[in-house]
Amino acid sequence: MSGWSRMQLGDGLMAWAPQREIETSFQAAFDGAGCPQEMALFIGHHSEGRLHCEVTLYFSPAAMELAATLGAEPCQMPSPSGLDLLVGHEAAWQRLFPQLGRERIP
Repeated sequence: MSGWSRMQLGDGLMAWAPQREIETSFQAAFDGAGCPQEMALFIGHHSEGRLHCEVTLYFSPAAMELAATLGAEPCQMPSPSGLDLLVGHEAAWQRLFPQLGRERIP
């Protein structure tokens, strides 16, 4: 495993409340850790042909302990394509996805 974790929140219409709660917890942990550039929380919206998207949160390896506490499951490193940074430094893109070079995939 790559050290990444994910939490699937389900339907995008219903995911906003748990997303906000997790985002708030992550922000507190991120601040408490001194805002390390390798610690980040990403969000992905995946529709795969369905009417509504499914929301998945991705925790970087530096957030493994928090991810486990919140009930996230280990996963492979996600593709950066289609992800958005929820909490973390903008530098996390290059640190965690070096294949991007200097460009970030929106």
